[in-house]
Amino acid sequence: MIPVFDGHNDFLLRLLRAPDQREAIWLTGETGADGGPKGHLDLPRMRAGGFAGGFFAVYIPSPIAHDAPDFEAIMDAPPYDVPLPELIGAAAAQPVAAGMIGHLLWMERTGTLAICRTVADIHAAMAAGKIAAILHFEGAEAIGADLDALYMWHAAGLRSLGPVWSRPTVFGHGVPFRFPSSPDTGPGLTDAGKRLIRACNDLRIMIDLSHLNEAGFNDVAALSNAPLVATHSNAHAVTPSARNLTDRQLDMIRDSDGMVGLNFATVFLREDGRKSAFKGWEPILRHLDHLIARLGEDRVGLGSDFDGATVPADIGDVAGLPRLIDAMRVHGYDDALLAKLAHENWFALLGRTWGQ
Repeated sequence: MIPVFDGHNDFLLRLLRAPDQREAIWLTGETGADGGPKGHLDLPRMRAGGFAGGFFAVYIPSPIAHDAPDFEAIMDAPPYDVPLPELIGAAAAQPVAAGMIGHLLWMERTGTLAICRTVADIHAAMAAGKIAAILHFEGAEAIGADLDALYMWHAAGLRSLGPVWSRPTVFGHGVPFRFPSSPDTGPGLTDAGKRLIRACNDLRIMIDLSHLNEAGFNDVAALSNAPLVATHSNAHAVTPSARNLTDRQLDMIRDSDGMVGLNFATVFLREDGRKSAFKGWEPILRHLDHLIARLGEDRVGLGSDFDGATVPADIGDVAGLPRLIDAMRVHGYDDALLAKLAHENWFALLGRTWGQ
């Protein structure tokens, strides 16, 4: 089984929403009404699927209004333009972020996971049979414009950060869930956002471009001295969603010696932009072929979005990763390329970014 190191998951959000069940959710997965697993991730299914580790996201959920529309239905009936939630301030976000990091630290205390700050830490965790976790912020709401909290979170283990999720922050603007659409949807980084990018470079915190709009992407490319990285994004040329990357953006990532992790979310894979799950491998392979053709074999990986998205039926959950690897092999990817896509490219990228 080829080990998989994954660019993005939202497992900590599941724990945030059911903290009294975290032992069952993580250690056994027995949280469904029938005693079986729910969601996409838990320790037994990670081990069954060859999931060696990845980026564990801290994401601050927006309040849900009682009269909120059915976003699932909207995104299954293109064209659509889902309204974005309001900005969340640092004072409201910081306790939530601390709680989610607390869950990750608890997972580490069980002896089944290790929070990794270096590539050597990742290799050591894998050698010890532990899940190798990188602490990632999907949106920088828990950091104020003065950036003081950035240094606190870095001391706690933060090594990867996206300035925005799709809603705005004090640092910039994200792309809406819009189809069809280009990623050119609004203004770029604020002055605080530009200071954040420079501080992340100084601290060797990886900058994630996945939710930034095109103007913000351009601002990071102009400012950053690190490789450009999108941890969970797909090809706009295949699926014209605002969240996907244009060929021009892919070329800029290639030229920076950066990387893209393929997002498993159906809404970013299907050519018609619908959210419904599908059977078969063609949409995934079409995106992978395009990303490899544009970026090269050394700059593409996987960024599942497990526990944060609807994924293809034939993957199902993390235990389905070997089925994906088999489909890629049947498609013509040899074992050397499969190892690069599954984990080696992430390790090399992190080495380039973290200076190791």
